[in-house]
Amino acid sequence: AAAVGRSVHTYNVKKLGIVAVSNALPQDITCLAADRMLIFASYDNILHAFARNKEVVHTYGGHKARIHLLQPFGDHVISVDVDNILIVWNIQSEEEYLQVDFDKATFAVSAVLHPSTYLNKILLGSEQGSLQLWNIRSNKLLYSFPGWHLAVTTLEQAPAVDVVAVGLVSGHIIVHNIKFDETLMKFQQDWGPITAISFRTDGHPIMAAGSPVGHIALWDLEEKKLMCQMQDAHSTAIAGMSFVPGEPLLITNGADNAIRVWIFDGPGGTGRILRSRMGHSAPPTKIKYHGHNGEQILSAGQDGTLQSFSTVHEKFNKSLGRGSINKKKSKKKGLKLDTMVLPPITVFASEVAHQSDWDNIVACHQGYITCTTWNYQKTSMGAHKLRPEEFSKHKPIDIYATAVDMTSCGNFAVIGLSTGRVDVYNMQSGIHRGLYGKERAHEGAIRGVAVDGLNQLVITAGSEGLIKFWKFKTKDLVYSTELSSSPSGLLLHRDSGILGIAFDDFSINALDIETRKIVRTFSGHHGRINDMTFSPDGRWLITSSMDCTIKTWDLPSGCLIDCFLVDSAAVSLTMSPTGDFLASTHVDDLGIYLWSNRSLYSLVSLRPLPADYEPSVVTCPSTCPMQDVDVAGDEETCDEMIEYVSPEQLGEQLVTLSSLPESRWKNLLSLDIIKKKNKPREPPKVPTSAPFFIPTVPGLIPRYIAPEEGNDTQSKVVNLGVLAQKSDFYIQLEEALSTNEYTAPLRLLKSLGPSNIEIELRGLAPEGGGSMEVMLSFLRMIEMMLHKKYNFELAQAYLALFLKLHLKVLSSEPNLLEEVSRLSMQLEETWIHLRTLFSQSLCVLTYVKSALL
Repeated sequence: AAAVGRSVHTYNVKKLGIVAVSNALPQDITCLAADRMLIFASYDNILHAFARNKEVVHTYGGHKARIHLLQPFGDHVISVDVDNILIVWNIQSEEEYLQVDFDKATFAVSAVLHPSTYLNKILLGSEQGSLQLWNIRSNKLLYSFPGWHLAVTTLEQAPAVDVVAVGLVSGHIIVHNIKFDETLMKFQQDWGPITAISFRTDGHPIMAAGSPVGHIALWDLEEKKLMCQMQDAHSTAIAGMSFVPGEPLLITNGADNAIRVWIFDGPGGTGRILRSRMGHSAPPTKIKYHGHNGEQILSAGQDGTLQSFSTVHEKFNKSLGRGSINKKKSKKKGLKLDTMVLPPITVFASEVAHQSDWDNIVACHQGYITCTTWNYQKTSMGAHKLRPEEFSKHKPIDIYATAVDMTSCGNFAVIGLSTGRVDVYNMQSGIHRGLYGKERAHEGAIRGVAVDGLNQLVITAGSEGLIKFWKFKTKDLVYSTELSSSPSGLLLHRDSGILGIAFDDFSINALDIETRKIVRTFSGHHGRINDMTFSPDGRWLITSSMDCTIKTWDLPSGCLIDCFLVDSAAVSLTMSPTGDFLASTHVDDLGIYLWSNRSLYSLVSLRPLPADYEPSVVTCPSTCPMQDVDVAGDEETCDEMIEYVSPEQLGEQLVTLSSLPESRWKNLLSLDIIKKKNKPREPPKVPTSAPFFIPTVPGLIPRYIAPEEGNDTQSKVVNLGVLAQKSDFYIQLEEALSTNEYTAPLRLLKSLGPSNIEIELRGLAPEGGGSMEVMLSFLRMIEMMLHKKYNFELAQAYLALFLKLHLKVLSSEPNLLEEVSRLSMQLEETWIHLRTLFSQSLCVLTYVKSALL
């Protein structure tokens, strides 16, 4: 188990893969211990116990100061705080079993150990050098060891009973028999205090000791001498060290953010690395997704290393090593004495094309003129150092590389310098292929360079406030424009041709490289913009700033659609090419955080945020959510997702169609044909019910009586004529004559099927039980629909059927004829206007689709 920030990661030794990740605690874990069942972790003055490597099952609160020592002890756990108070807790009941206060002046507890086979007893080491053996059950001091007048830093049980190894602040290791209070052997190492001790238990009498400088010493206990030393096992102090019981494996970890498993199978007894898991030992400065599958993130850190992290599984992580002026010489010197180390990488560019053929990453270093190449497949530094030829002999102090970009084909790198110079290099050979401008491209320092997707254009931005477009091949200046203020960074989305420009006045512009015009301007950050990233489709621009916000801008609408606060400002951002994650790194933070894109798996409102929107602080994602996670925050966003209901008509001047299916209106004119086609050939016959005993004719030969032929051919259609009742539609049309409100009859007609509509319209004529007034009312309803320009296709269908059914009646009535001629003019006007618009649209569409463009 290893503490990683607020969580505990549990690894298996076999493959060093993560087995489990615990829920997050409110603060970073400062102390960790484990027994057979539980993992104990403390922060500040609170102690927690994790079960099944995951959830917190016990909490022990009673210390007033920070806990700095933990020791599980059967059914109890012992914790010591910096105020020198020792508390023994009952694990299950969470109650204090015993509390012992030590005087800091005479016995400041610095190490705790439960000696093997010593029932109910613990051994305490002190900063004064003395040791004490206590019986916890009876709360008695059994024995006090005078010690060696040097502070005890660590205590470790040896494989032999009664024997304990004591690590001292002076670098001495005392192997002591506590039964007889006598020293068996003494060792000393020259690298400062002993930080950790462990014994091999696979038959070799060897003891390993860790030091604050990262070296490990291996001592032979039989011959009582130093066997060998492993220098630079870690680049920082050895924090923990443990031999796997019964195996020649040593597990170590340190503050350099690494866990290593060493195997002792070679001659001389020294160990070699079998497996390791490591991150950056100093915060990352720049991250970028590598490739198109969204599975690898390249990360450059302040520790000078370039690493690749997998979003799929830790086993795919790999380190490309540290930047070095001369790799061979630096390997000979070792980490500590290496004077050839390059400063940290500030920016880098990578491409997948040709990565199996030659180097595919180019990086700029802080305050350094030379750009380095790296090979992703070989996971090492590349062969070339890219710098202008005039600086090959001497390296100027005040000139350095500021911006870099690679062509999408992986053949060329474009590098901008602080002097305003922009050079092109070949990635395969490292040869200088020319520069933009006569002497330099810009008057001020280069703040950003970008190459378009087809190697046609190079775009450069200078601190003097100019942005320039150059032809990639001929290196001619194509276009130059002045920006509103000095730019601080550039980012090009190659697929859409949108260039994001961040400014020193904390605003952001989006520039279309086709039209060379600024198409969007965003302002809202109150601090330096650290980084920008586009979503894969180029619709969103996500920016991070020193004001601790991460904002998402929607380019089509030009609005801010998401904003949240983080505890420490995001230094670098990158969005996955598949759009599933946003990765971020933060000030003074070693981790890379992945944020999930909620719009992929839930309905998210992309409405612009209000002007007075106050962003909420979001805790950075950990490997598992916090235990008592508040889900209420997520529900709020769901509530505000109001379903959009389209109005019946968007605008009065627009012709609007109904949302009814075509089957309800399209076939109204052809209903008689459809009915004829669907008519059965003969009417269905009702089967006569068979009698229980079939009757027979009397006679010698038994014969059944033939069934009677049905002669009931009476028509079931009753001609009601004048007795016909008025329908709802008819009544509403009559009422509408006086009120002039036709929405109710129209709504009723829209709810009917094609057959019912025909029946209703037939019933409007006098022979069907209707009247001339109702027919006039229907024509006025159609006139209202055409005037308001809504349900346009229904008006056409209803009117067509009406004319088909009642043409004779209409032609004989002057009132109706006048109404019909008015309708005809209205229809003609609307249709001529619509036809013109349709023709225009079709012309434009044909032009766009033609080969002229």
